[in-house]
Amino acid sequence: MTSPRITVTLPSAQVDELRNITDNVSGYVAAAVDRQIRHDLLAEDLRRYEEEHGLFTDEELRSARAELYGDATDSTVA
Repeated sequence: MTSPRITVTLPSAQVDELRNITDNVSGYVAAAVDRQIRHDLLAEDLRRYEEEHGLFTDEELRSARAELYGDATDSTVA
């Protein structure tokens, strides 16, 4: 699959940090854009869900966090 070439403008400090972090700036930026797109799509799904079903309860949020990050009451969690 070919990737179109685009130009973006970033603050100099970000460009300097990117060059210090990676030799593959395009790959790094593509991964960051991919994460942001997934984040935005999930946020939209959650907004629509809450619009239809109401806000998540505290218990639903606790359960989701435990599923994502592990049970905070689990003694094996550091």
